[in-house]
Amino acid sequence: MNCYQAKAGELAKQWYVIDATGMVVGRLAAQIAPILMGKHRPTYTPHIDTGDYVIVTNVEKVVFTGNKWQQKTYQRYTGHPGGQKDEVAANLFKRRPDRILHLAVQRMMPKNKIGRHMLSKLKLYVGEGHPHQAQAPIPLEPLSGRPTPAGAVLVPKPKARTTPSETKAEATAAPASAASTASEPAPAAPPEPVERPPQMPAETSPSAQAETGPGDA
Repeated sequence: MNCYQAKAGELAKQWYVIDATGMVVGRLAAQIAPILMGKHRPTYTPHIDTGDYVIVTNVEKVVFTGNKWQQKTYQRYTGHPGGQKDEVAANLFKRRPDRILHLAVQRMMPKNKIGRHMLSKLKLYVGEGHPHQAQAPIPLEPLSGRPTPAGAVLVPKPKARTTPSETKAEATAAPASAASTASEPAPAAPPEPVERPPQMPAETSPSAQAETGPGDA
């Protein structure tokens, strides 16, 4: 039995759109890279591009954990002696907001020609709008798992977390409602129906027999 291997141009490409608002750079890049490489498909083939397109909006709203905005640095080279340039993440973000996420995904891709081709399917945009409405992209919840080949697996959003003040207000409101319920008088029970004995017919009642003597019969 031969193993299946995908061929170039055999699979239809899909488009996914992700909102990067409040997402951590590394965790979001770890979800985008497998989709670009095609590892979310059962037909994944290492030497063939089986990945899909990914559109990321609001890239200027990504976050770092800890103090990485001031600690993390990026290096670039001009190609001349002494041309090494080090730049802090915060300064690079002010200059090019999309470059932070682009570099994070690039370092997770294969370091060859096909890896550069896969990376070209990543579309990063500042703001909520993008010019790919004609491709009918599928909304993908960040960090919801890998999508299936037929479409994205949408996970319901978790419930909003309540602040400690809201939790305390709910706790104090619960006893007050219970006390008001206990102070209210209980509704009066409906009166029970009185059962009356069944009346005997006139011809068979004892009073009728007393009125009519034996001679009358």
